[in-house]
Amino acid sequence: MKPIIIKINKDILFKNNLNAQEVRQFLTTRGITAFNIMASPGAGKTSLILSALKLINHRVLVIEGDIASSIDTHKIKECGFEALQINTGGSCHLTAFMIKNILSEVKDHTYKLLFIENVGNLVCPAPYDLGESYKIVISSVPEGDDKPYKYPKIFSVADVIVLNKIDLINSIDYNYEYFEKGIRAVNIRAPIFKTSCKTGEGLQEWVNWIYSNLN
Repeated sequence: MKPIIIKINKDILFKNNLNAQEVRQFLTTRGITAFNIMASPGAGKTSLILSALKLINHRVLVIEGDIASSIDTHKIKECGFEALQINTGGSCHLTAFMIKNILSEVKDHTYKLLFIENVGNLVCPAPYDLGESYKIVISSVPEGDDKPYKYPKIFSVADVIVLNKIDLINSIDYNYEYFEKGIRAVNIRAPIFKTSCKTGEGLQEWVNWIYSNLN
């Protein structure tokens, strides 16, 4: 008689999702809205966060995720804002466990907003729930207009999409209609903001969206 084999399938992100639920409950009970910011290296994540911080009239905490170094955390602190560093030591994305751990070290929770700058990558961060309220995906004009076609998953999970460095759009061969078509093929609901940290274009509109979605 052949043995009976019972297969038990479990989501490989099961533990991460449990940690994400804990983070979400922690933030919700304190009235903190968290934004998980994802983009490729050089898209302007830190610059966009800094530009927003200068327009926001609430206390904000920034968590910086990088494989190594604390360069961006120093940039934010030098501008007078509060930031914490997570170094993954090789992992190409943050996890909910990392966020839970670092938040457990924060004694003062009088923040209204939390910006989580994920590790620069358009692939690895996409499936990971960090307990955030919203996922923000940034693309930049110099990267090219084909990113939604090459990396559809990360654009499909976005609650909002920011096309940064829009001031360069007339300087290179960039087809915005092609970019938007790629977005809408996988995500019909996310608003798209065109921004420039250099000229200030679109920053207020993006910050207005942030304000309209606070807890």
